[in-house]
Amino acid sequence: MNAETKTRARPAALTLTPAAEARIAALMAKAPEGTVGVKLSTPRRGCSGLAYSVDYVSDEKPFDEKIETSGGTFYVDGASILYLIGSRMDWVEDDFTAGFVFENPNAKGACGCGESFTV
Repeated sequence: MNAETKTRARPAALTLTPAAEARIAALMAKAPEGTVGVKLSTPRRGCSGLAYSVDYVSDEKPFDEKIETSGGTFYVDGASILYLIGSRMDWVEDDFTAGFVFENPNAKGACGCGESFTV
C-alpha cells in the first residue's frame, strides 16, 4: 500500500486588510536601497509591556514569518509570532492621524494611550 503524504498551506500568522497591503506597497515604493520588505515586531515598550513596531528590513531572518502581499514582502518577527497569531492589521487614516491598527485576540489589555498592550 502506497501512503501518500498530503500537506496543506499553513495560514499566515496574521491577516492584512487591502488598506494595509496598499500602505506596504507605498512604503516599498519609497524604501531605501537594499530593503527586502517591511517587518512587524513587538518590542518591549510602553506602560503595558509590548508595542507594535513596523520597520524596513534589509535581510530575511530564518525564523521570521514571510507573507507575500500584492505590495511587497511583509515579515513578522519570529519572536513576536506567538503574540500575534490570529491578528488583523489595517491601515487607517482620518483628519488627524494615520497609522497601522491591530485587532489582536491575544491582547488582554492595553494602556490608555494605545501605545502598548499585554498578553
